[in-house]
Amino acid sequence: MQSPVASFRIPAPVGRRSVQLLVGLVLYAASMALLVHSGLGNMPWDVLTQGISRRTGASFGTITVAVSVLVLLCWIPLRQRPGVGTVANVLVIGVLVDPFLAALDQLPDPLPMAARVAMAVSGIVLNALATGLYVGAQLGPGPRDGLMTGLVGRTGWPVAPVRTSIEVVVVAAGWALGGTVGFATLAYALLVGPLVHVFLPRLTVRVRQSEPVALVAAT
Repeated sequence: MQSPVASFRIPAPVGRRSVQLLVGLVLYAASMALLVHSGLGNMPWDVLTQGISRRTGASFGTITVAVSVLVLLCWIPLRQRPGVGTVANVLVIGVLVDPFLAALDQLPDPLPMAARVAMAVSGIVLNALATGLYVGAQLGPGPRDGLMTGLVGRTGWPVAPVRTSIEVVVVAAGWALGGTVGFATLAYALLVGPLVHVFLPRLTVRVRQSEPVALVAAT
């Protein structure tokens, strides 16, 4: 018999999706910090972020947020709509990446090359896992993902050349500003797609148009 005190309904998948989104974004920030601290090359957008950070003196996290906001402004002419996950992407990653970098700064300096390579490889794999988690939550794309899909939608061009063109531009600009480009940058470009392809189907939450609801009774 249902509790006579009170009951209310909430969408059952939303809680799981929110937790998955948050975990994915936390891991994404950690993966960024691992690659940056390895010194062997950053993710394409992080090359630009690091270059701007070095030129301005602002923290890596601050520039991450600023670049994300600028990218979001580019969504307007592309008629892209942000979701909860889009806003969370900007805030959570931007806030957490600096503390993760500060924690890694406590490691011995310089690190042995084997440790730096292991850090870079771990960062790439963790980034793919994190991408599968936050994209699979289906609560809205990240700013950079939305820029890509928006350009694809407006131009009709295939995804691969659009993404490659964007990343070539940001890497070139970041490198010119002093961002680190190295073997890990190339490894990321080659490996993250196949790795996400492995993780994403397993982590995608199936969302029906009419989502089931769970009954939560207050006792």
